[in-house]
Amino acid sequence: MHKCIALSFLFFLAWACKKPKQAEISGREIDKVIGQMTELMIHDVSNPPLAMRFYSYACVGAYAVYSKYDPKTPQILQQLTDFPRFPTIDFTNSDPALASVFTMMDISSRMQPSGGMMKAWKQKYVDSLTNAGFDEQILKQSQAIANTVVPIIISYAKADRYNKISNFPRYTPKKAEGTWYPTPPGYFAAVEPYFSTIRPFMIVDSALQSLEIQAPIAYSSAKNSSFTQASREVYMAGKSKEEQKIAAFWDCNPFALSENGHLLIGVKKISPGAHWMGIAGIACAQKKLAFGPSLLVRTVLSLGLMDAFWICWREKYHSNRIRPETAIRKLIDPTWKPFLQTPPFPEYPSGHSTVSTTAATLLTQLIGDNLAYTDTVETRYGIAARSFRSFHQAAEEASISRFYGGIHFKDGITSGQDQGKKLGKYLLNKFNL
Repeated sequence: MHKCIALSFLFFLAWACKKPKQAEISGREIDKVIGQMTELMIHDVSNPPLAMRFYSYACVGAYAVYSKYDPKTPQILQQLTDFPRFPTIDFTNSDPALASVFTMMDISSRMQPSGGMMKAWKQKYVDSLTNAGFDEQILKQSQAIANTVVPIIISYAKADRYNKISNFPRYTPKKAEGTWYPTPPGYFAAVEPYFSTIRPFMIVDSALQSLEIQAPIAYSSAKNSSFTQASREVYMAGKSKEEQKIAAFWDCNPFALSENGHLLIGVKKISPGAHWMGIAGIACAQKKLAFGPSLLVRTVLSLGLMDAFWICWREKYHSNRIRPETAIRKLIDPTWKPFLQTPPFPEYPSGHSTVSTTAATLLTQLIGDNLAYTDTVETRYGIAARSFRSFHQAAEEASISRFYGGIHFKDGITSGQDQGKKLGKYLLNKFNL
């Protein structure tokens, strides 16, 4: 009898001293941080290329941590231009995944204009981990690792020359025939005209020729010219409800204004890059990827999309082509308005076509072809979900949506797709994936 009581007491003592089960840091935690970064971008009205810059450095910092912990993860960061050396990281009494997540949060809070909102959100996140039974020492050590990595990534970001852009003279649109000019209702100034002066992550000078696309159709006001015909195609497109539904789904215009009588009301939306980062999250969850592979997908995608914006913007301000809205009002119908609001930068090539095709190329290689999924990225903003058979089908629809929306000519779309395919293959080769 005494022996049974003693054994029961020992079992009770062991149970009482047992530490609470640690909360799991899965790939879904990456989605939470990216989602919060997106909210900050909407709040700040971050333009599409700049928004991608925020995502990419946050993901690079997280991957720098995790790839140090797990040498089996593809060592892709060494392929980045001017990527810094990192000190040895001691992962004792830490959670490497959590250290990666903290790194993402801290880079966001340092780089994004409303970074204070990320700090407040992070505190709530840490409190939730504590309540879920996370060991305090592990929390502290994971944060210590982030504290080591974040300054290195911030210095790397500062060296990309983005902060030098403000030293350039204010961009003045050329008033020559066929060139881009701000459009109503906002007549916004040109967005990121000097973006191609910053350092890309993967594109080197020797690769530029292989990534070039053909020149756009030359502007001509002649009635039978190829350009006037291209303008008429846009003028006649986007009439059906389905075409308008597609255009609205892929709008992704952070600069939209809604006209209400004599008032212009800003309508905040996510950027094309944010949309594809969200799609990646859906796909990673559907495939039930572990933290490491999930982080690899987001890092490769964010780097690829950053370089996609870089090379696309380089061509936009080189071609400097007029938007359909301006051309059609001059050549065909002075009262015409596109279904979507025209973004404030030159037309050629289509940014969404370049970005979406790059994304589809990368995600297909990393996750798989013919992955059917439902895109719920923007349901939180009142946009109904839409289902796709594959990433490539989604990219095709995102591209043609710009034609249906009246903001791109057909050759701007097809050339953007060509650019995205070339860049996607180039990046996969560089990353050896």
